[in-house]
Amino acid sequence: MELLLANHSGYPRIGESAEFQLLRRTIGQWEKGEKPDADLRAAENRLTELALADQIDAGLDIVTDGQIRWYDPVSHLAGKLSGIQINGLLRFFDTNTYFRQPVVHAKIERTKALGLEEFLFAQAKSAQPVKPVLTGPLTLARLSIEQNGGAGGFEKVLEGYTAALAQEVAALAAAGATLIQVDEPALLKHPGDVAHVERSLGALAAAKGAAQLALALYFGDPAPLYDELQRLPIDVLALDFTYSPGLADVVATRGSSKTLALGLVDGRNTKLEDPSTLARVLERTAGRLGSSRAYLTPSCGLEYLPRDRARLKLQHLSTIKKAFLGSKA
Repeated sequence: MELLLANHSGYPRIGESAEFQLLRRTIGQWEKGEKPDADLRAAENRLTELALADQIDAGLDIVTDGQIRWYDPVSHLAGKLSGIQINGLLRFFDTNTYFRQPVVHAKIERTKALGLEEFLFAQAKSAQPVKPVLTGPLTLARLSIEQNGGAGGFEKVLEGYTAALAQEVAALAAAGATLIQVDEPALLKHPGDVAHVERSLGALAAAKGAAQLALALYFGDPAPLYDELQRLPIDVLALDFTYSPGLADVVATRGSSKTLALGLVDGRNTKLEDPSTLARVLERTAGRLGSSRAYLTPSCGLEYLPRDRARLKLQHLSTIKKAFLGSKA
């Protein structure tokens, strides 16, 4: 089995050195009107380059842009759609981070690119393939509120997000993205929504062209939904193993018809996992995968960690892979 190393999604935007404080300082000055938009873009570009460098130096096969330009996983995309206004702050699941809540007041429409320019910039700066990441339609819909019934109810809101993201997926695929990740942490909080997710992913899959579509689930236990997840119209299934002590047993017993991205490295804990322990998990599950390829990733984005620990987590992926390959020798 080919084991590829990949970042999950986000990466810390700040660090202890002056260079890694650049974006924070520039945002503060920009908000006060002391810096122009061009300076903010330049700071975002520089921190994106540094995030890419950390990933490539760590030996990753697939990288992301680190979501350096994202204020949060919800408003960054929803705020670019017509029919939506951005409101106050709410906690993002059980993390210590917050998102600005979208208020849907009319039909949702994509009138401009959501992440295409960010992907193009990162791909031009990266020696490795860049995986664009999109927050999924269900998560956006569940974390939005509707104003005075202006959008026609939850299902219409979900349909609007789905249509907009399908257009974005098509644009990313046309621009050369070979793997596009859709994050749906809300599904694990609303498991009864799996039929909604199946329909929305079907629309995204129809738009992906030659690219592969990945579904990422985290901040919850995916084991109870495992069989339903295998039937979704996706190519890659990215799972968070840190919430589910029994998930490795489920994979080892039932196998997988999908290529799996194994989120074995905890993206929210600074402690480095024992490589031999995770190598044994890989050994147990590898033989049950229907695909000849798997990905080893953090369990979620690394933006919850200090930058130096996030870098170590990425480097740790290579250590775990070496332990796995050594166990097979």
